[in-house]
Amino acid sequence: MSFYRDEIARLNKALYPHDGLTKQIIQSKLFIDRHFSENINLDKIASKALVSKFHFIRLFKKYYGRTPNQYLQEIRIENAKKFLQKGKNIDDVCSVIGFTSKTSFISLFKKKTGTTPLAYQNKKSNFG
Repeated sequence: MSFYRDEIARLNKALYPHDGLTKQIIQSKLFIDRHFSENINLDKIASKALVSKFHFIRLFKKYYGRTPNQYLQEIRIENAKKFLQKGKNIDDVCSVIGFTSKTSFISLFKKKTGTTPLAYQNKKSNFG
């Protein structure tokens, strides 16, 4: 059994040579998951990982395939969809998921989903 444990340790070290740094990046992702509705920005997220924001962007993209901001937008849009499906008011959804501008929320939602929040809500209420 120690052969497999040693092999896993070897592979882990080869894939994630900076184990502590990997844990910090994972923690920063979890921070985004928990605080997506707050006014968080790159400086705040990178400070949680204890690295410069430019290094943080590179590492986050390496591990998750997208920048922290792209990930934050995805999380916010996915949560917006859930609230819209429940029939929540668009102004309330905008506020709850962390947007201060209804216009920017609608624009991003349409860019990511191909439809406006109202059209999405109406479509889901008619078929859901």
